[in-house]
Amino acid sequence: MPKNPFTRGHRRELSKRHKIAVAGVATLGAAAVVFSAVPGNAETTTSEATVSSAPVKYSSEQLKSRQADVSEQLAAKALQSKAAAEAKAAKAHAEAKAKAKAAAAAKKKAAHAAAAKKAAQARKAKAKAASRAAHRAKLKAAVHKSYANNLDGWIKESLDIMKAKGIPGSYNGLHRNIIRESSGNPNAINNWDINAINGIPSKGLLQVIPPTFQAYHVAGTSWNIYDPVANITAAANYAADKYGSMDNVNSAY
Repeated sequence: MPKNPFTRGHRRELSKRHKIAVAGVATLGAAAVVFSAVPGNAETTTSEATVSSAPVKYSSEQLKSRQADVSEQLAAKALQSKAAAEAKAAKAHAEAKAKAKAAAAAKKKAAHAAAAKKAAQARKAKAKAASRAAHRAKLKAAVHKSYANNLDGWIKESLDIMKAKGIPGSYNGLHRNIIRESSGNPNAINNWDINAINGIPSKGLLQVIPPTFQAYHVAGTSWNIYDPVANITAAANYAADKYGSMDNVNSAY
């Protein structure tokens, strides 16, 4: 029987070679595993880097402590947020209260001012009514007073009305101008001066033209220009407006 080329000696030699090859492959495989586990930019020869990159393990007590710290921090933050919200709400409430108080004070002040104004207006109206009443009483007393139907009586009656109306003038001033203008004739009329030429002759005791009589007529007297009291009073009213008083008139006016 032919001998097998793979003899026992050969098997021993092959086995030895195979072992060396397997060992080399194993070494290369381990190195490949190491290189694959380390980043490309890291040094492959440092074993300490590999050790430090491993995850850190904590004990249950350490984990509980860290959880408690986080809980405390969250609770503190919640309390701070709550305190800030409460402070903001308190500030808003105080501002609203102050605003309401200011509005109430302004409203009260406005009400007092309106009441004071109304009271002042009422007093003014009352005083004005009283003045009108007193004025009417004076005028009524002057009208109903008994006067002689002559120049003296006409002047005196006119003076009482003038006093009630606030028209200045004296008995002497009226009398002096009446005598000069009409000689005391209530029906006197001037048909020759410029007024007559213009169609508005002077008439009455103080020779008043119709437009002047109508413009300065005094309420409570007759509208008849020849009425002695009406004529005197209207003329005195005109003289007061133009000259300050009939007492200041010493010639044609």
